[in-house]
Amino acid sequence: MFTGIITDIGEVKSLENRGDLHARIGTSYDTSGIDMGASIACNGVCLTVVDLGPDWFDVVISAETLSKSNLQSWAQATRVNLERALKVGDELGGHIVSGHVDGVATVVSMVDEGESTRVTFEVPEDLAKYIAPKGSVALNGTSLTVNEVNGCRFGVNFIPHTKEVTVWGDTTEGDRINLEIDTLARYVARLREFD
Repeated sequence: MFTGIITDIGEVKSLENRGDLHARIGTSYDTSGIDMGASIACNGVCLTVVDLGPDWFDVVISAETLSKSNLQSWAQATRVNLERALKVGDELGGHIVSGHVDGVATVVSMVDEGESTRVTFEVPEDLAKYIAPKGSVALNGTSLTVNEVNGCRFGVNFIPHTKEVTVWGDTTEGDRINLEIDTLARYVARLREFD
C-alpha cells in the first residue's frame, strides 16, 4: 500500500526485453534499507525489487502491467515518480493507493492559473464513472484531488511544489498518464451492481 505522496524522482537507467521488460531505475533512496522483494511504486505502478545496487534497483515488468500502464513508453533517462511502500505508523498524507493501475488517462489541456497549472485529463468511458468532483485519484502515483468532472474528462490543479518534487513539471499535452481510481469508489460501484 502507498499514500500517493512522491518521495523521490528516479531515472530509468536501462531497459531490456527478455520476455518481460527488465528496468534499472536510479534513485536517491538509501538502497541499503531496501529489501529484495520490496514494493516500490514507479509512476504509480507497484513493482517488486529484484536486484539492488548503491544507487539503483531493478524491477521486472510483465506484459499485463505494460498493457494497463504507460510504462511501455519508458526510455533511457525517463524520469519516474517513486514511492516506497507504506509502513505501519507512517503519516497518511494522500489517500490509500494500491499501486494497481486501472488504465491510462491522456492530458488534453494545460492552463496556467496564477502559480498553479490546471490540467484536464480524458479517460476511457469505463473508468470515468469512478471519478467524482472532490474525490481522489492517483495519477502517475501522485495522490490528487479532482476539481471537476465533465463526461470522460476531469480537471486537477497542480501547485508549484507538486511540479517541483514530482515529474509533473515535465508533463505536456498528449502525455499518457497512469490512473488508479480511488479504492472506495471501486468497491461502492461493485456493491451497487448487486442492488
